[in-house]
Amino acid sequence: MATTSSSATATGAVAPATRNRVAAIQMISTPEVAANLDTAARLVAQAAREGALLVSLPEYWPLLGMHERDKLAHAETPGAGPIQAAMGAMAARHGIWLIGGTLPLVSAEPGKVLNTLLVYGPDGRQAARYDKVHLFSFSRGAESYDEARTITPGSSAQGVETPLGRVGLSVCYDLRFPELYRALGDCRLIVVPSAFTYTTGAAHWEILLRARAIENQCYVLAAAQGGVHPNGRRTWGHSMLIDPWGDVVAVLAEGEGVVAGDIDTDRQAAVRQSLPALRHRRL
Repeated sequence: MATTSSSATATGAVAPATRNRVAAIQMISTPEVAANLDTAARLVAQAAREGALLVSLPEYWPLLGMHERDKLAHAETPGAGPIQAAMGAMAARHGIWLIGGTLPLVSAEPGKVLNTLLVYGPDGRQAARYDKVHLFSFSRGAESYDEARTITPGSSAQGVETPLGRVGLSVCYDLRFPELYRALGDCRLIVVPSAFTYTTGAAHWEILLRARAIENQCYVLAAAQGGVHPNGRRTWGHSMLIDPWGDVVAVLAEGEGVVAGDIDTDRQAAVRQSLPALRHRRL
């Protein structure tokens, strides 16, 4: 298990954590929900011990099934179910803001679910919900994905107010649609829990994440799936934290672990003052 932190000193020791710290959990989720819950609990506890105020899990963290329809059997109703209960308990146990990656919630469309990001506050209560708007589709050779076969898209942008400031919510394929991030408004941090394929991740992941940080002049925290899954799918990993100038603060290439770093409000203010691009918008 690997951990990358922006507060490592020259001697390799980790400096005292601050409550401006955020963390991304990288996983290699399996078809077994119970096993994934255990892994998430262990890694979230590690992030909390390192001082994280806000922790993000990756997309599909509780289930990455052998078949795309496996998620239907685990779809929960809003406010009830073992996955939601586990997230609320983790947030309350550690006194953190927990970004719940995504989980399947029941949809009004038969044979489909919503791919939903839930946010829990330190009191263990749900603070925000975002249903993934953009559904991934990709076909090249033996690789073929089409989330629309089993997922109903969401319809609106969502953010949440935290002690760190406003946090914009997005998921994976949303990353390719900059208009969504403009709709989020002025954010201190944008989260992008993801399960990028190895092919698309190698080509575009870091480029797109840095672009979203640069154009919105805010921090971007991307928690990813990162490895070879029991269903044979390989995800790109490279969970990372990026600052408002587009610099990568911390990254974990592959395998499960924690990526942690600090949100520096003075850094964000300095970037926006020296290059006031957001004030220069005309359209």
